[in-house]
Amino acid sequence: MGKKGQSRMKGSALRNIGSAALAGIIMLAAALPAWADNSSDKLTLQLKTGSTAAVINGQTVQILKPFKKNGTVMVPLGVFSKAFGSEVKLEKNNVVKIGYGPHQISLTIDSHLAWVDGRKVKLEAAPSMMNGTLMVPLRVVAQGIGAQMNTGSAGEWVISLKPSEDDASPQDPGIDSDVGKTKIGNSYYGWTMNYPSGLIVGSGDETESIASFNDAEEKYYIEVHASDEDADLSTDDLLDRLVEDAKKGGEMVVDRGTFPKAKVPYARIVTKDGDGTFWECRMYLSHNRLYELYFADLQAANYKDLNKYAGLLNSFDTSFNPADKTVKDLSTVKNGMRGVYNEDYGIALDIPADWSMDNGDMYYESKDGSYLKLNVSTGPKGDSLDQWGGQMKKWLEESFVKTSYEVVNTYPLEVSGEQALVNEARYNYGDGWIREYEVMILKDGYRYYVEYAAPEDQPADVAKFKDLMNGINIDFTVVPESFGSMEENTFLIDKSERTTKTSKTYQYQIRIPQYWSANRDQFELSPVEYQFVGGRMMITAEKDSSFEEAVSQLKAFYNEAVKYQKDLKLEKVENTTFAGEPAVVFSIHQVKDGIPYSARQIVVQHNGTVYTLSASLNDANATDIQKKTLDETLNSFTFTKKDDVKTTAAAGQS
Repeated sequence: MGKKGQSRMKGSALRNIGSAALAGIIMLAAALPAWADNSSDKLTLQLKTGSTAAVINGQTVQILKPFKKNGTVMVPLGVFSKAFGSEVKLEKNNVVKIGYGPHQISLTIDSHLAWVDGRKVKLEAAPSMMNGTLMVPLRVVAQGIGAQMNTGSAGEWVISLKPSEDDASPQDPGIDSDVGKTKIGNSYYGWTMNYPSGLIVGSGDETESIASFNDAEEKYYIEVHASDEDADLSTDDLLDRLVEDAKKGGEMVVDRGTFPKAKVPYARIVTKDGDGTFWECRMYLSHNRLYELYFADLQAANYKDLNKYAGLLNSFDTSFNPADKTVKDLSTVKNGMRGVYNEDYGIALDIPADWSMDNGDMYYESKDGSYLKLNVSTGPKGDSLDQWGGQMKKWLEESFVKTSYEVVNTYPLEVSGEQALVNEARYNYGDGWIREYEVMILKDGYRYYVEYAAPEDQPADVAKFKDLMNGINIDFTVVPESFGSMEENTFLIDKSERTTKTSKTYQYQIRIPQYWSANRDQFELSPVEYQFVGGRMMITAEKDSSFEEAVSQLKAFYNEAVKYQKDLKLEKVENTTFAGEPAVVFSIHQVKDGIPYSARQIVVQHNGTVYTLSASLNDANATDIQKKTLDETLNSFTFTKKDDVKTTAAAGQS
């Protein structure tokens, strides 16, 4: 649907609910509980997924069954008011505010973004209506109002909360409640614009590079995009981009123009999409940043109808004045750091705002090559931090030759209130030394592993280690509640363990080390590819192909390549036998992007299919065990007969 199409559909399901019905649900949920006059007791709520019975402060009540969605427990919103007396109110038909003492939570129905005490949180499951009841994420709301969560002996959730005596006014992240605010903007991306009455904030992305809004009466919709742009573009260049984007989106351009003499020069087009909606699209370039403004008039019958919003659109400015108290700042970036949260593992952390973020896989990376990654796995029985730390040192020894790595130090560190062990090491693939911190935490039988690495020629990034560790906050109750025995960390898998893989389509099998990571492992397709530290292996198979032609093409390629690539050396071309068939092996050595490595390609033919097995290994990682493992894997390649497939496939792991 394109960047505009997907976002502008938000709220369509909500309109079918009706504001009156939803308001009634919220008011019912806000009724004060019977214990409200007894503020000294600890309040409790007990409930269980799949059960209509909940126990609220010792009394059993009937509720809509809690259920799991995307691993998140969803419960009726009303249970929090009944159990704890939290304030609940509805704003603008789809924004639900939950307040308790100094705490404030803002949820938007059918949105995966929430605000907890002014901090943006990504939800794995969005609040939604079910049988006239609003279902919300249990953990986010419970912890957001300051409650503690535990599990009972029967697997039920037990939420407890000490009554609040704090009369402080809660912070409200919603736009409309900010008295005296006449503008909205983002301090990190540096933009502002007027903020008209009735504007509702929508969802954007984790990096805040996209912000979306619509008015309370749903007359119009706005998106603001911000991205880095190094090119020096004129307004005519910007106009070309806008027109090209519109054509790719299947939209009709009905008006266009450039405004090079504006305070911030920009290009503008008006389009009509396939639904008949008119859009005004603007593009600005300022301070090496590209700003895109998309405005949809949901009631316009003619493109000229958009002129009545010219004042709003013309107010857009590519600057942000932090001293201007009339601006509502939508950015959550504090001191250059952005807060993120992974609900699956209960891990919150602060990441530099300009880093790329893959919060699902908990991998975060800077433009200069520094990265932070986290992993949670099951720990062996009787495990200790010292044993784990020794295993990690052994892994380095097995993965890097002696001249390419060094263990600098091992020391204790407190992370999220728990004792951790740090292995500080450095390694070099050939293109420069990297400082790495391996942080290990053991809790309730689970291993929490944090790895931070930074090039040593980036001392500012190396120095970020302590701040990053201080920003990690782990709810250690989440993993035991959500997981049983988890997958073992690939770092610690025995390198002798193998799994037999079989291809029925291409009639071969091979024994793959379990510590290798699969990039493509569909063996009925071609190619398949695996990687490991400093190495890679790939198998391609081409049916009805010519062995002689494949060999001839590779010879021609390498003979030509060595003329122009001074760091490429074709060491030998050898005629041999592989898997019982005549084969040709090409052996090369190359330096690519500063990293020297050896590679070989084995070309073999069987029953009309040409197979090419390609393997590479960095010089820095060419330890005896790595070379032996790679050789054994290649030599385990064998051809199978059709009648053998069922037998070999059933062999599985060995």
